[in-house]
Amino acid sequence: MRVVIVGAGSVGRSIGRELLISGHQVLFIDKYADESKSHLVPEATWLLADACETTTLHEAGLQDCDVVVCATGDDKVNLVVSLLAKTEFGVGRTVARISNPKNEWMFDEGWGVDVAVSTPRLMTALVEEAVSVGDLVRLFQFQQGRASMVEITVPADGPVVGLRVDELRLPEGTVLVGIIRDEVPIAPTPNDEIEGFDELLFLTTPESEPKLGSVLTGREASAIRTVTSELN
Repeated sequence: MRVVIVGAGSVGRSIGRELLISGHQVLFIDKYADESKSHLVPEATWLLADACETTTLHEAGLQDCDVVVCATGDDKVNLVVSLLAKTEFGVGRTVARISNPKNEWMFDEGWGVDVAVSTPRLMTALVEEAVSVGDLVRLFQFQQGRASMVEITVPADGPVVGLRVDELRLPEGTVLVGIIRDEVPIAPTPNDEIEGFDELLFLTTPESEPKLGSVLTGREASAIRTVTSELN
């Protein structure tokens, strides 16, 4: 899959690294990126230019890419590039970052956005659910893909404490995508052991959520708490 990422800040670079590890092709567009920044992700292709210019998007070959990720901290830029990607280049999938919650209403199909990710809303959700231990919390749901991101803080005496990641018996269609331990995010590997009070982030399906909660806590899952709205 060929992915163009607009904005090579910490968010954009993190996304790019994960995609490269998964074997995808990544092109960054960032008019402020200098040589030192491009060296942080040398496996990617870099284009130092203004992504709001159609000439830049032509040079990037947007018509041949599968996904455009607009990850700048400027909502105006993310909207403009999403719209151009859809209307001028026929890109199949666009993902846009929202920095100001007041602008969320604009990030929809009318502006060429398939998936909108609100960074402030997600951070608020993580703060709200941090006090809950042993409850499965739905952070957001992708309507089109019928997938959701959920979080659970592992109880100190939970049945998965001490198990390696590759020993977790997860429901079908469920993937562990991150661990937050002592406020530090960790990319899980098969040999990582689960510890009490780890915050585990999963991509799963709504049907698998109750079983996932049961697997991780050893008890019948209570009602799933939702702390963010659905993402279109």
